[in-house]
Amino acid sequence: MNTQSNKLQYFLLLLTALLVGGCGQGANEELATQTESIVTTEPAPVVNGLTSLLTSDTRAEADRARDAGRKPDEVIAFLGIEPGMCVIDVIAAGGYYTEVLSLAVGPDGQVAAQNPAIVLTMRDGANEKALSERLADNRLANVFRLNKELADITSEDGPFDAAVTALNFHDIYNNYGEEGATGAMKVVYAALKPGGVFGIIDHEGIEGNDNKTLHRALKADVIRTAQAAGFIVENESGLLHVHSDDMTRQVFTEGLRGKTQRFLLKFRKPEA
Repeated sequence: MNTQSNKLQYFLLLLTALLVGGCGQGANEELATQTESIVTTEPAPVVNGLTSLLTSDTRAEADRARDAGRKPDEVIAFLGIEPGMCVIDVIAAGGYYTEVLSLAVGPDGQVAAQNPAIVLTMRDGANEKALSERLADNRLANVFRLNKELADITSEDGPFDAAVTALNFHDIYNNYGEEGATGAMKVVYAALKPGGVFGIIDHEGIEGNDNKTLHRALKADVIRTAQAAGFIVENESGLLHVHSDDMTRQVFTEGLRGKTQRFLLKFRKPEA
């Protein structure tokens, strides 16, 4: 089922809130917008013990089946998320990455699973049900729910050492453009500690294509809006590249869903 009409309602609310005086730091005009400056690296060594935790049958079989395409242990390593950190899963939906982050930060860390109201009520509450089941009986004791609109998040909710969002940026940018996307970036920027990391994963698109219809994002748009919010572009990984995806098809196409080419970008809030 295509859920985009429901998501559009949420992002309209988001944009309205952001444009009425969003939070965060102003744009850093000195930062370059050139994507060539990003260094593509080999995957870093995975967090100690994370791979074995991810393959444990304590995780849902459906989650483990998704791991082959998502490579969560290598993504976590690339972003530098470590035990003891406080991390926010931005627009967590049903919580796939929430659980991955919970295992990565361990019992001394914390994870906020942030969701706005529309994400929890769409599709007859499918995400609410999935997340509630995932967290039932204090199963992930280091996770707390943050049922809050994105525009309302502040450093008082953390502050956070890192933030992650997966497959959400394209909806913000494609529907509400530069200003709305920059506003969303500013919210995350403000909620992070100095030196904090923001990892963004999304379906990659091609300049000139109808990426709104395809539900894809341009890497250059992510980088530009992140820089405008004050982030430093630290790194890019080809870890989630899928060369069989020519990036011209809609991401929900039969046989392609879950197998799209995705970019993985790492941004950092300056220390001072």
